[in-house]
Amino acid sequence: MAEVTLTDLVKQFEDVVAVDGVSLDIPDESFTVLVGPSGCGKTTTLRLIAGLERATDGTIEIGDEIVNDRRAYERDIAMVFQNYALYPHKSVEGNMRFGLEQQGTDDEVIEERVADAAELLQIEELLDRRPSELSGGQQQRVALGRAIVREPDVFLMDEPLSNLDAKLRIQMRAELNKLHDKLSTTTVYVTHDQVEAMTLGDQIAVMDAGEIQQVGPPTFVYENPRNMFVADFLGSPSMNFLEGDLRREDGEFRLDVGPIEHEVPTEYHDALDGYDGERVVLGVRPEDVTLRPDGIPVTVNVVEPQGEKTVLELALGDQTIKASVDPGVAVTSDDRVSVEFDRESVHYFDAATGECLDFSADDEPAVDSKSATVAGGSGA
Repeated sequence: MAEVTLTDLVKQFEDVVAVDGVSLDIPDESFTVLVGPSGCGKTTTLRLIAGLERATDGTIEIGDEIVNDRRAYERDIAMVFQNYALYPHKSVEGNMRFGLEQQGTDDEVIEERVADAAELLQIEELLDRRPSELSGGQQQRVALGRAIVREPDVFLMDEPLSNLDAKLRIQMRAELNKLHDKLSTTTVYVTHDQVEAMTLGDQIAVMDAGEIQQVGPPTFVYENPRNMFVADFLGSPSMNFLEGDLRREDGEFRLDVGPIEHEVPTEYHDALDGYDGERVVLGVRPEDVTLRPDGIPVTVNVVEPQGEKTVLELALGDQTIKASVDPGVAVTSDDRVSVEFDRESVHYFDAATGECLDFSADDEPAVDSKSATVAGGSGA
C-alpha cells in the first residue's frame, strides 16, 4: 500500500498543456476519483502516475519515492484500461497469470493468487474460456483479476465501466466498492461520469482545462462548490444560475434577478460584503426549488418524467431554471405555478471570476486516510 503525491505536475504536448500544475495528495488505501469533462487532463494525469507518459515538470511520488524516472514496469502499480486489453489468444487464467510470469513469480504463488482472485471476483468457472467467449461484464472482471493478482501498491483505473450497459455499470460500481473494502489498495480512478465519481470515491478531484478545481469528499464538494464550474458539473440536472445586480439597503442585501428581487439571508451578508453594486450570480440546485402556492410565479415550459423524480423546466422572466419535484405532481406545459428556493442551500458567485463567495476553506473536512487535499498550484 502507498500514498501517491503529485506536486506541480505539468504535461505539455508541443503547444498544448494537458496537465497544468496539478498538486494532489492521495492518501494510502483511499479511493480517489479524477472526474471532469473530456479533454480536462484526467486521463493524462493517470498516465503520468502510471509511467505511460513522461512529465514535463513536477514530481510524482509513490510511497516515499519519487518515480518520475522509473518506467511503468518499475512502478508498483496495476492498471485497468477502458478496453480491458485482454490477450485474445490466452484463456482467462492465462491472462491473469501473464504479468506474474513475466516477473518470474514462482508458479505455486501464481496459482494461489489466480485462484484467490477468481474466487473474489466469482469467475472460477470462466478460467478456461477465451475473452471472445465472455460478456462485457465478465471481461471487466478478468481485467480486474489480472490487476489484483499483482498485489500492487496502487490500482489505476481508466474509465473501466464505460463500455458496459447502464444496468451492468450500476452492478459493477457496487462490486468495485466491495472490492476496495476487501483489498484496501490505494486506487486512482478516472471517469467523466459524475454519478460514478459520487458513488465510488472516498474523495473526488474535479478537473477542468488541466487543473484541479476542487478536491474533497463527494457530498462535501457537491454541497460546497468552490466555483461555478464545480457547481455546474456536479448534479443532474446541474445547478441553476441566476445573474443580477446586488444592492444593499437598510443593512439588507437584495439581488435583482430579472422579474424577482431575491432577499439574501442574513448568514450570507459577511460573504457578500464589498459586493454592493456588483454583478452576482445566485446558484440553487433543482432539488432545492420547490412548488409553493405563495412563491415566485413561473411558467412550465417542459415536463420531464424520470421515474423517481420529475424535472420541470421553468421560465422565470427571460431566464430558465429547472426544478426536481415529486413524480406525483400534476403539472403540464404552459401551466403557471409558483416556486420557492431553499434559502439555506443557495450559493452566491462572483459573476466575473465564477468563485463561490460563500465558500470557506475552514469548512472543509479534516484530512485523514479517507480524504485528499488540494496542495498549491492546482487551480483551486
